[in-house]
Amino acid sequence: MIIYAIPIPMLYLVWHNIVMSLTSRVFGLFSTATSDSTAPVGDSHTPTWTQPTTGGINDSYHTVHNDLALLEEEEPRPPYLHAMLAGGTGGTCGDMLMHSLDTVKTRQQGDPTFPPKYTSMGQSYSTIYRQEGFCRGLYGGVTPALLGSFPGTVIFFGVYEYTKRLMIDSGVNPSIAYLSGGFFADLAASVVYVPSEVLKTRLQLQGRHNNPHFDSGYNYRNMRDGFRQIVRLEGISALFHGYKATIFRDLPFSALQFAFYEKEQSMAKQWVGKRDIGLGLEILTAATAGGMAGVITCPMDVVKTRIQTQQNPPEPPSGASTAIPPPGTPRLDTSSVFTGLKMIYRTEGIAGWFRGVGPRGVWTSIQSGTMLVMYQYLLKQLEAYQIMEGSLLLDWLRPPVP
Repeated sequence: MIIYAIPIPMLYLVWHNIVMSLTSRVFGLFSTATSDSTAPVGDSHTPTWTQPTTGGINDSYHTVHNDLALLEEEEPRPPYLHAMLAGGTGGTCGDMLMHSLDTVKTRQQGDPTFPPKYTSMGQSYSTIYRQEGFCRGLYGGVTPALLGSFPGTVIFFGVYEYTKRLMIDSGVNPSIAYLSGGFFADLAASVVYVPSEVLKTRLQLQGRHNNPHFDSGYNYRNMRDGFRQIVRLEGISALFHGYKATIFRDLPFSALQFAFYEKEQSMAKQWVGKRDIGLGLEILTAATAGGMAGVITCPMDVVKTRIQTQQNPPEPPSGASTAIPPPGTPRLDTSSVFTGLKMIYRTEGIAGWFRGVGPRGVWTSIQSGTMLVMYQYLLKQLEAYQIMEGSLLLDWLRPPVP
C-alpha cells in the first residue's frame, strides 16, 4: 500500500497551487455580494471587493470589516467554487489511490468464465499482479477513470451543495436534504462518468493487450482503440450500456453515503463539543459511510458490471470486441435491472449478488475516506487563504493614521 501513497502528496501540491491561483482570480464570483440580515443562517457572506476610489476609502474599509466580522460570527457555507475544486480533487485522489482494488472487484464480478478464475480478494490481487503486472494489470483502465473522475466529482459536489442548501433553507428535514442532494448530484454527474465507466470496466476486465492469462472477450490496445472499436462495432449508444444499472447503483449509493456521512459528522461534533473533531473521527465517519453504502448497493454493482462488460450480439461476422461468451454465463437482459438481478439469483443464488463485496466494501471505505477527508482539509485551506487575502486587503484599505 505504500506504493499507492507516494504520488498523493505530489498530486496535492500541484493541485494546491492550481486551486490557489484559480481562487484568487475568481474570488468573488461564487459568493454573495451582500450580507443583509434576510439571508438564511449559515449562508456564506463572502464580500465582493472592488478597488475603491480615493474619496471612499473609509466607507470601503468599514464595509469590508463588517463583512469579515459577519463571516467570523456565523458558520459559513463554503463558496461553490471551493466545494467543487475540493471535491473534485479529493474524489480523483481517492479513485486513483484505490483503482487496483476496483480492478480486482471488476474481475470478480465480470469474469465470463465458469467456474470463475478470480475468487477471493487476496488471490485475485496476487494473480493479476503476478501474471499481468502493476500498470497493465491492476491499473488497467486508469486513463478513462481519471478523465471521468475529476469532472464527474466537480459536477457532483456543485449540484450536491446547491440542492442541499436549497432544500434546508426551504425548511426540508436535513436528512431528506442530504439524501436528495446525493441523488440529484449523481444524476447530473452520470452523463459524464458513465461513458468513462464503460471504457474503464472493459479495460480492467481485459487487462493488458493480447492477454494470454485471461480471455475477457475484449482486446483493446488502449483507451483510444477501445473507444473506436465500441463506436464502430456497437454504436455510440454502447458507451451508455448499463446506464440504467449505473443509475440504480450510484443514486442510492451517493444518497446513502452522504446521509450516513452528514449524520455521523453531526454526531461526532456533538460528542466533541466545541473542539475540532480531529483527523481520526474525520476518517472514521467518511470511511464507515462509504463502506456501508458500498455493501448495501453491491447487488446493483454486480448487475452494472455484467451489463457493461458482457458481449453484445455482433452485427459484423467477426471482430475483436464481439467474441461470444463461454457457456455457463447467461447474458443479462439490459432492459431491466430487476430482471438482471433475478437471472443472477436463479443461476448463482444470493452469493451472485454479492460477488466482489469484499473489495467493493474496502474500496468504497478507503475511497470515501480519502475523498471526504481531503475535501474537508482543502476547504479549510481555501478558507484560510481567502481570509489571508481579506486581511491583506484590509491593511491596504486602512486609512492612514494622521
